[in-house]
Amino acid sequence: MANSFATRCAAALLVACLATAARGDDETPQPSPSPSAQAPSGQKGRGGRGEAGSGANAAASTPAAEQHRLPPDSTTKQSVALPGRTLAFSATAGSIRVFDDKGEPLADIAYTSYQLDGGEKANRPVTFLFNGGPGSASAWLQFGNVGPWRLPFDGDGAVSSASPELQSNVDTWLDFTDLVFIDPVGTGYSRFVTTSEDARKRFFTVDGDANSVALVIRRWLEKYDRLTSPKYVVGESYGGIRGPKVVRNLQMQQGVGPRGLILISPVLDFREYTGSSLLQYVASLPTMTAVARQAKGPVTREDLADVERYAQSDFLLDLVKGQADAEATTRLADRVASLTGIDQAVSRRLAGRFDIGEFRREFDRKNGKVTGRYDASVEGFDPYPDSSYFHFNDPSGDPLMAPLTSAAVDLTTRKLNWRPDGSYHLLSESVNKAWEFGHGISPAESVTQLRQMLALDPKLKLLIGHGLFDLATPYFASKIILDQLPAFAGPSRTRLVVYPGGHMFYSRDGSRQAFRKEAEALMR
Repeated sequence: MANSFATRCAAALLVACLATAARGDDETPQPSPSPSAQAPSGQKGRGGRGEAGSGANAAASTPAAEQHRLPPDSTTKQSVALPGRTLAFSATAGSIRVFDDKGEPLADIAYTSYQLDGGEKANRPVTFLFNGGPGSASAWLQFGNVGPWRLPFDGDGAVSSASPELQSNVDTWLDFTDLVFIDPVGTGYSRFVTTSEDARKRFFTVDGDANSVALVIRRWLEKYDRLTSPKYVVGESYGGIRGPKVVRNLQMQQGVGPRGLILISPVLDFREYTGSSLLQYVASLPTMTAVARQAKGPVTREDLADVERYAQSDFLLDLVKGQADAEATTRLADRVASLTGIDQAVSRRLAGRFDIGEFRREFDRKNGKVTGRYDASVEGFDPYPDSSYFHFNDPSGDPLMAPLTSAAVDLTTRKLNWRPDGSYHLLSESVNKAWEFGHGISPAESVTQLRQMLALDPKLKLLIGHGLFDLATPYFASKIILDQLPAFAGPSRTRLVVYPGGHMFYSRDGSRQAFRKEAEALMR
């Protein structure tokens, strides 16, 4: 969601950016998307908000900033007993304040970090993780997949009234990397400390958001003396847009060189999978077929080789011929009905072109059920099965909101002893609605930054993981994009893995464990 540069120009630009980073003269993120937009400046020095420099200290003492300020960071000693090992670590819940170029405070961005005891900082990897939305806190990755404690997302745990009690996570990544979970402003406990509407516009843009997250990563590294550690970035969902842009900003503007980027169920390019684009149907057909086949038994990606070939060949050709070719349209519609299990008459009426909402409703409409968007193998009741309009939400995602929110608040306030005032926002609708994706004919995409970051650093690696039954960000869309990358970004550096499951495929034990092995191999 590339332009090439001459080597000497890139080198000169990098030197200039490194010098800027060393001075700490960061500027605010700009409201209009721009590849060269700078990030907002954060606290100066490693001492946290209290050591932000004279100008920042003066600004931070203003009544408005103090009124909205998050409490001081809290560091506690923790441990988890796991099969064959016990992990002892320091857990910190806190925030990093960012400022504009005049030293005026803009926002406190919250983070939760876990650093294993006894690790040698110079060689111990540190990984920065965030979710997407826009408007999502990082709790999904922290408590569903990677952190030292985990909340079950499947079975009895996938209902609103499920217990929010966290369990020790045998599959935590803390064995091989320290972890820092970042909540962009407006999510979790992160918040503005200015009432300026201009600040909101700066942060709630594609580039302004990525720039601010990159700055927070740099400030965290400075604060905890980890600039020499191997560094990795992980993003989920909209994190596919944010992640490559964060890495590119770190490389070019923050003076920080990550070794790898890991994307989980990412969207990389909004341009080709919405509106009238035919590629949206190509991208989603293998997932819709996987949903139909899993209803009859277990499915792996290997079982979808036939539909992947069809999607890239005859299906695409018949789509291009359009409804002006009645024979091609009927042929296409009937094949889609056969693959997806959708009634043939319905498929013909829609010319074999199912958008996500139509498939979710039509797949099991005879029983008054709808599939999930995050995980289409999960079904729920349509509250208005006879309505001509869609009035259903997501049975695979919505039930997780209550237990996950309660678990995040309980851990932060009780176990980590950090007690901000105000509400915790797991998924902020107001942030999502306020988001500025850009204007004109260039919807958000990060493929440009993906190409640039891989071209700049031949040692940097990319790992992308998807779930077979994810209709929100179908895996085949990422495959199409990866197949277009130049030879320098070939299979030795970029890897796509696909597992049974949905958007949060890590809710399934086997998929979570397999992906953990992939991440560890990348970092080792």
